[in-house]
Amino acid sequence: MNVFLKHSPFPNMVKESRLLNWAAAFLFLYALVLTLAPAVRVHTLQTALNWRHWIGVAVWAVGVWWVHRTLQRYLGDHDPYLFPLGALLSGWGLLTIWRLDTSLGWRQTLWLGLGWLLLGLGVRWPNLLLWLRRFKYVWLALGLLLVALTLVFGTYPAGEGPGLWLGCCGFYVQPAEPLKILLLIYLAAYLAERLPFSFDLTSLVAPTLVVVGVAVALLVIQRDLGTASLLLILYTLVLYLATGKRRILLFTLAGLILAAWIGGAVFGLIHRRLLAWWDPWSQAGGVGYQIIQSLIAVAEGGLLGTGPGLGSPGFVPVAHSDFIAVAITEETGLLGLVGLLGIVGLLVIRSLIVAVRAPNLYRRLLAAGLGVYLGGQSALIIGGNLRLFPLTGVTLPFVSYGGSSLIVSFVALLFLLQISATEETMATPVTTVQPFRVVGGGFLALLALLAVLGGWWGVVRGEALRIRADNLRWVVAERFVPRGRILDRQENVLVQNEGQAGNYRRVVLYPPLASTLGFIHPQLGKAGLEAGLDGYLRGWLGQPAWNILLARLLYAQPPQGLDVRLTLSLELQRAADAAMTGRQGALVVLNAQSGEILALVSQPSYDPNHLDEDWEQWKADPRAPLLNRVTQGQYPPGTALTPFLWGVQKLSPEQGDTSPQSLALQTAQGRFPCARMPALPLNWASAAQAGCPWVTLALAQGLGSEQLSALWSALGFGTPIQLPLPMAQASFPPADASLESLITGEAAWYLSPLQMAQAVAVLQQGVRPDIHLVGAVKSPQQGWIVLPVGAGTEVALLGRDIQQLEAWADGDLPVWMAFGRGQSGEKTVMWVLAGTVPNWQGSPLVAVLALEEGTAEEGEQIMRDVLAAALR
Repeated sequence: MNVFLKHSPFPNMVKESRLLNWAAAFLFLYALVLTLAPAVRVHTLQTALNWRHWIGVAVWAVGVWWVHRTLQRYLGDHDPYLFPLGALLSGWGLLTIWRLDTSLGWRQTLWLGLGWLLLGLGVRWPNLLLWLRRFKYVWLALGLLLVALTLVFGTYPAGEGPGLWLGCCGFYVQPAEPLKILLLIYLAAYLAERLPFSFDLTSLVAPTLVVVGVAVALLVIQRDLGTASLLLILYTLVLYLATGKRRILLFTLAGLILAAWIGGAVFGLIHRRLLAWWDPWSQAGGVGYQIIQSLIAVAEGGLLGTGPGLGSPGFVPVAHSDFIAVAITEETGLLGLVGLLGIVGLLVIRSLIVAVRAPNLYRRLLAAGLGVYLGGQSALIIGGNLRLFPLTGVTLPFVSYGGSSLIVSFVALLFLLQISATEETMATPVTTVQPFRVVGGGFLALLALLAVLGGWWGVVRGEALRIRADNLRWVVAERFVPRGRILDRQENVLVQNEGQAGNYRRVVLYPPLASTLGFIHPQLGKAGLEAGLDGYLRGWLGQPAWNILLARLLYAQPPQGLDVRLTLSLELQRAADAAMTGRQGALVVLNAQSGEILALVSQPSYDPNHLDEDWEQWKADPRAPLLNRVTQGQYPPGTALTPFLWGVQKLSPEQGDTSPQSLALQTAQGRFPCARMPALPLNWASAAQAGCPWVTLALAQGLGSEQLSALWSALGFGTPIQLPLPMAQASFPPADASLESLITGEAAWYLSPLQMAQAVAVLQQGVRPDIHLVGAVKSPQQGWIVLPVGAGTEVALLGRDIQQLEAWADGDLPVWMAFGRGQSGEKTVMWVLAGTVPNWQGSPLVAVLALEEGTAEEGEQIMRDVLAAALR
C-alpha cells in the first residue's frame, strides 16, 4: 500500500511516492536494528533496548508525508527524485546521529522538523526565486555581514574552538552555511543578466571575482579553510557552466595548489592539515590521529559492515559531523558507502538535468550551482575522510549534525524543486551541453574513485588497519565478550573475568605474578601475557574459522576467548614469592629437560587490580616495579660465568699455584672480590663455587678466546628466547673485551636471568631446551590442546664434565649451588645458580637468582627454600 500518495494527476508524483516508500522501509528497518542492537551485543533480550530514535523516525515520517502532499498540491509535476533523495539522506543522517549521541539526536530532530516546515511553506511561495534574484545584492551583503560579525562576536557552541557561530542560549547559526547559497543566487542572477550582452570574459568575471575574494578572505581570517575552498570550487564550476571556458578550471586548479603551498608555509593550521593528509602514519598520536581513526573505522566496516548500532564509530573524533560518512561506513560497510555515494551522485545528476531543462538562464545556473554545491561538498568531506583530499571540516549535506547545515541543505532542495516544477514551460536553449556533461561526468568519476578508495582501505588494507595498536575497539569487545582465563599447570585460576556482559572487568587473582601475567586496560593497553596471548584469550586464535566468521557476522564481535594453561606451578610460585619477600631481584625455576618454566619471580611487583589508582606512582618508582626482571632484566654476569667454565675445563698444575695460601692471597688482593667467602678446605673447587674472580680468569685462560666464543654461543647467549612476553635482547660479549673487563664491569655485557637459566640447563643436560611458559589452550570443540614444543638443540661443549658440579652439592638437598658477583658501575648483583645433582632420579631442575640488594648468604637461603619446595 502506498503510504505517501492516495491519488495524483501527475505521473511523477506516483514515482516519487514509491521512492519515498522505499526510503521509509529502509529507515524503518535501520531503526529496528538500532533498537535491537543492545540485545545483540549481550546475546539476550533481557536488557534495555534503544527506543528514543523512534521519535526522530516519527518526525521524519510526518514531515515527509506533509511535504509530499504539499508538493503534490503546489508544485505539480516536479522532479520525482529530488525530494526522496534528500529525505533519505536526512533520515539516514538523523538515525546515525541518534545512534552516536542521544542529546544530539534530540537537537537534530528539532532542526529536521524546522527543515520540513521551511520546505513545506517554501513550496507555497511561487515567486520566491524571482524575489531572491531581485534583491541579490542585499542578500549577499547580509550574508557577508553575518560572516564578518563572527570575527567579533563568533563563538563555538561546544565550548573551546573556532568562533564560526553566532547566537547564544543554546541556539546558534553558522553564517558561512547560508553564504554558500546566497553567493550562488548572486552569481546566477549576475551572470544571467550580463552573459547575453558581454563578450569579454575579463569584464564579466572581474566584479564577481571581487565579491568572491571578499567572502574567501573573511573565511580565511576565520580559519574556515574548508568553506573557503568550497566557495572557490563553486565559483569556478558555475563560471565554467556559464561560459564553457575550460581555462577557468585550469586557472582555479593552479590557484588552489598555489594557495595550499603558500598557506602551508604561512599558516600553521594549513600546514598541519597538509601534513596529516600527506603522512598521517608518522603523526599517529598528533595531527594524523583523526584521519587514521577514520581509516580504521572504514577497515572495521569491511565489505558488509558491523551492523547498525554494533560498531564503535565513537572512537573517530567528531563522528557526528565531519566524519559521519565513516561512522555510516563502519556499520554498513563498503556496501553502505557505495549506497551513500550513489545517492549523492544521483542527486547531482538530477540537479544538472533540472538545470538543462530550466526555463531561463538564471534558474539554469542556480540549479547547476546547487547541484555542484551538494555534490562538491559531499565529495570534499568524504574524500577527506578517505585521505583523497586534506581534511576540510565541512559537513556532509543532509547527513551531518548541525542546524545551519541541515537548513541550508533543505533550502537548496527547495530551490531545486521549484526550478524543476517549471520544466513544462519552454526552456531556454542551451548553447552547449558539453560543460554540463563534463561536470556531471567528473562528479560521477570522483564518486567512483571514492568508492574504490573505500574498498582499498576497507578490504585490501582492512586487516593491517584493524590490528593497529591505536585501534581501541578491543576495549568494547572486552566489555561484552568473555575473555579466556589464565590457569597454572594444575588449572588453578590466575586471571579471569568478573561481572556481566556489558560490564566485564578483568581480575588478577594472584597479583604477585603481575609482571608476567600483565594487564589489559582501556587507556594503558595490554602488557605481559595478556598482550602476548591476546589471540587465544580474545578468541581470534584457536577457534574454528566458521565460529569467528559467525560471531563477526551476527554480533560484530570476536568469539568467546579460550582458556590458557601455563607451565607454572602456583604452589611453587607461592613458595618462591614468599622466599623473595622484601627483596629486589629476579628468580626463575626451569625443568632443564622439557624447558618448562615452573616459577618466576620479579620483585618488586605491582597489583594490576589497582592500575587506575597507582599507575603514576609505579611509573615514577625508581625500583621499576613494572619491569619483568626475569625476562627483561639486564645484569652483568661477572663471576657467575664460573660454573660454565668449571663444567667444561679441568685445571692442571701448570695453570698456577693451587695451594690454599696462594688462593687466599689471590682472593684478598683481587680488585674484584669473591661473591662469598669460599668454604673450607680452601681449594680451586670451593673458590670457584664462591665466585672468586681469579679462578674464573684461570679457567678462561685455559680455554682461549676461540673456545670461549664457541662456549658462549653453545650456551645460547646470543640466541633470542621466544616467549609471549617482552624479552631482553640477546647479547654476546663485545669482540674486543677481555674477560677481566667483563668481570669487573669495565666492558658492557648483560644477561637476563632467563638467559642464564637456559645456559645452566645446557650445561646440565647438554641440550639447549625450548623454553616455554604456555602449555595448552582449551578449545570448545576438542578440550585441552597441548601446544607443540621443540625438542631442544643438542650442543657440544668441549670437555663437558657434569660430575665436576658434584663438588658443589648441598649436604641436605640433592642440588648443587654456585655463586657469582656482577658489577656495572656502582651497581652490584649477586647471582646464585643451582641445579639438581647428576644422579637425581626425578625431573632435572635448574634455578637462577639475581639479587640486586643482599648478600650471597641471603641468596643461598632463598634458593634453598625454593628448591626444597620444588623437589617436594
